[in-house]
Amino acid sequence: MAQTVSALYDAYRPVNEAFRKALEAKAPKQAKSLALQLHALVHPACVSGGSEKTMADYVAGYLFAGHQEDMVPRQPWETDLHYAGTDRVPLVWQLWHTARIEDLVSNILLADQGQIFNGRWQKEIGSPIRDTGNALEPDEIIQFGKAIRPEALHAYMVEVGRNTRKIIANLKNEELFQMVPEEWVMRIYEEGGVAADLRSVWLLVFWGRLTRAGMLETPLTNHFMMHLPPCLDCLPILPA
Repeated sequence: MAQTVSALYDAYRPVNEAFRKALEAKAPKQAKSLALQLHALVHPACVSGGSEKTMADYVAGYLFAGHQEDMVPRQPWETDLHYAGTDRVPLVWQLWHTARIEDLVSNILLADQGQIFNGRWQKEIGSPIRDTGNALEPDEIIQFGKAIRPEALHAYMVEVGRNTRKIIANLKNEELFQMVPEEWVMRIYEEGGVAADLRSVWLLVFWGRLTRAGMLETPLTNHFMMHLPPCLDCLPILPA
């Protein structure tokens, strides 16, 4: 049976509802298990070893077909767009943005270890920036879309995703509902993960107020549902 956008969204919603209930009940084992299920639904299938194409697979496939510069809405609503450099972005930006944030949050904030992104990855991907790309102006974001090498970005996404799954699985139950030290949050800025711009620095304030459980919800799972749907809804990738 042919896949549809609606079917992909319908598969996500009940798992997300169960995940939120597990967080409310402070049930760590259940919350981690459901977080891994959600993570699998918004990442390439190869990240979790799945056999069915995911939202990310369809977007990546369209990207590889020569559409990395196609412009889409940054997100499906206007919330927080006053903290963004532009409200429309190249398709490839959506994957960069979500992968960079996942790398920073999972490694530095969840695990207190080094991020995956480094000079080698930056060179292979061809990115002119190291940060999440929040504050790029319209002309900068168009140039960004032209510069990125999609296959290298996809390889980075996959490595980040597989690494995150290990981190989630290894989280101790007692850690899940704890906040992390402020110095961990500031490491993201020190390592160039966010730009020295209000439209980027606000992320540190947001993440610094979250428990690890909150980070599993946003940005490691639900954040992808802010950025994949504009790609699926606005481009001829799948029928509705």
